Amino acid sequence: MSVEVTGLFGLILLILDVMAIIKTIQSRASTAAKVFWVVAILILPLLGLILWFLFGPKGSGAR
Repeated sequence: MSVEVTGLFGLILLILDVMAIIKTIQSRASTAAKVFWVVAILILPLLGLILWFLFGPKGSGAR
């Protein structure tokens, strides 16, 4: 049972990380900020996602 729960948590985390990376790339933030956030999310998946949600670039690139 614990393997199934852990696997489900990992899958959800992966989906949320991919969504965060896509939203970061589409944001109006500078290139350096985008690179920083993408690297942070990739290196620290859970902590990076939480920090991105709290402090990450806001707004989309689409007008």
